[in-house]
Amino acid sequence: MGALVSFLGGSIFRMIWGEVSNAYTKHQDNKQEILAMELQDKLDGNKAERELTRLKTLNDLGIKQIEVQSNADLSLKDADSFVTAMSTLNTKSGITWVDAWNGIIRPWAATTAILIWWGCLYTQGFILTEWDKELVGVILGFYFAHRVFINKK
Repeated sequence: MGALVSFLGGSIFRMIWGEVSNAYTKHQDNKQEILAMELQDKLDGNKAERELTRLKTLNDLGIKQIEVQSNADLSLKDADSFVTAMSTLNTKSGITWVDAWNGIIRPWAATTAILIWWGCLYTQGFILTEWDKELVGVILGFYFAHRVFINKK
């Protein structure tokens, strides 16, 4: 009988120890799996945030690129319109008095402006201020640089 109790006691002890050990191992595995899932969830959340930020940045860049392209297209159209308007500036209309007026209005306006400026210089004793110097630069630039660009066509 002692042998039977000894045999069953050892077997039962091993069985109980095996079950406890197994339950503890499963508990540890489950705990590790939950931690791995939480970590993976956190990593996926960070990855999603980075992807969202990347998409927003690409979207903003795309909008900026469209705005820049739109502004460039408008500037190009403005320049083309200006060139077209300037090329038709000296075109004769066929009406004598209109063509005469168009021929004298710009020189007359420029001459009047220069005479007014000379009158102001006379009252200043022909002492050039900074404004007068800038005006001379603009006039010279208009009459000489403007003609250089016109002749390049």
